[in-house]
Amino acid sequence: MNWQVYIILCSDDSLYTGITTDFQRRFAQHASGRGAKYFRGRLPIEVVYQENGHTRSTAGRREVEIKTLTRAEKQILITSGKSTER
Repeated sequence: MNWQVYIILCSDDSLYTGITTDFQRRFAQHASGRGAKYFRGRLPIEVVYQENGHTRSTAGRREVEIKTLTRAEKQILITSGKSTER
């Protein structure tokens, strides 16, 4: 199964990182308030980064790696490649 790691820019200018097998469905869940609790009180604006081609295991590890980055490091990651294939 093809898992994806993504970063979403939120209405409060924060960056949310997550994983999914169906990004369109997951983004719609976040936008409707049925996704992560993180989106209660803020809205997803746009996808700013996405990686494809992960397994469940590698996607989870990559999500943790990205979440430990500083905002400046995430900005470098975002500008280095909008979408990458693993």
